[in-house]
Amino acid sequence: MKPSSPKGAAKVLVIDVGGTHVKVLVTGQREEREIPSGRTMTASKMVRDVKDCAKDWEYDVISIGYPGPVVHGRPLLEPYNLGGGWVGFDFSKAFGCPVKIINDAAMQALGSYEGGRMLFLGLGSGLGSAMIVDGTVEPMELAHLPYKKGKTYENYVGIRGFKRLGKTRWRRYVADVVKRLKDALDAEYVVLGGGNIHNLKKLPPNSRMGDNRNAFLGGFRMWEKKVKPKSGRSLSKSDKAMSQKRKLR
Repeated sequence: MKPSSPKGAAKVLVIDVGGTHVKVLVTGQREEREIPSGRTMTASKMVRDVKDCAKDWEYDVISIGYPGPVVHGRPLLEPYNLGGGWVGFDFSKAFGCPVKIINDAAMQALGSYEGGRMLFLGLGSGLGSAMIVDGTVEPMELAHLPYKKGKTYENYVGIRGFKRLGKTRWRRYVADVVKRLKDALDAEYVVLGGGNIHNLKKLPPNSRMGDNRNAFLGGFRMWEKKVKPKSGRSLSKSDKAMSQKRKLR
């Protein structure tokens, strides 16, 4: 890492850790860089590979989107599709700068946020989920809640459900799950992300398609003192009032 100028806002290196690739982007750059991951990608190897990939970039702090539950800024469980050594790893020491870690779905949710009460659902190999209410992000583990016939939401709308049910039936279950979770959590709108959103013929009501690149925007936002919607406005009392009016309609 090259230290950036002390003047102005801190430059953030965002690391989006995935099962097939680790993607990185730094403040001021437009093109992300990719590193192959997979079963051999341990925590220490990720640090080495990212340092090498970003050696010509300047950054002061790091945001990491982690593919698993994160508690108090630390991975709770080892990732399913990667190598080991993530739980208990000291990322700040390894990178030599401050590091914040968040669940990857929550990071993409943060980058997709446009104010009010938003539910994010990631339709990928499993079911990622996060809720943001008036600028506060809350990672959620909805995937393993019971849904039908002793199976979970993830069993129906994750990749296993897609393969088992076929595209047409899978789409119907996605629409049902989105409606159920939106109503249960009193969300004003739902953002759908993940690789399987492109298998949807049409989006469920009150939902929109997310962009996987929003994960980088979410990583940048993790170091803001106050989360701003994508419109660039900070949430104010008037925002909250408008949000309440929409719910009463």
